[in-house]
Amino acid sequence: MSSPQFSHLDAQGTARMVDVGAKPVQRRTAVATGFIECAPATVLALRDRALPKGDVLTVARVAAIQAAKITDKLIPLCHGLPLDRVDIDFEIQDRGVAIRATSVVSAKTGVEMEALTAVSVAALTIYDMCKAVDKGMVIGSIQVVEKIKE
Repeated sequence: MSSPQFSHLDAQGTARMVDVGAKPVQRRTAVATGFIECAPATVLALRDRALPKGDVLTVARVAAIQAAKITDKLIPLCHGLPLDRVDIDFEIQDRGVAIRATSVVSAKTGVEMEALTAVSVAALTIYDMCKAVDKGMVIGSIQVVEKIKE
C-alpha cells in the first residue's frame, strides 16, 4: 500500500502552498459546526442575555466573521479568499451552545478553513465572555459537515 499524497508537501516533505492557478473559479460553500458545553446557570444567563460582559452571542458572531476574513493570516498555507458571505448561527441548548458557520466564496480553492476558523473563534469568544462565571466550559466537536462546489 502506498502512502497518501499530501498536497501541502513537496517531494522532499517540505511544507508548501498549493498552486491553484490552473483551477477554475467556482462557487464554493462550506459548513462547519462546533459546540461549547456550559454549566446550566451559564446557559440560562446566555438565554436571558444576562452575562456581565454583555451580549455574548452578538460579539461571538462578529468575532467569527472577522476571523473567517483573516483565516489566511492565521493558517500559514491557506490561500487568501475574497469571501462572498459568512453566516454564523447559534442554538442555545440545555448543555451549551451549538455553533454553525457557513462560508461562501467564488474562488479556485475551498472555503472550509474559513468556516472552521469562524466556529473556533465563536467558541473561543463565548468562552472568554463567560469564563468569569463558568470555569468548566468545554469546546469541542468542531468539524466540517458540508462542502459544495458549483
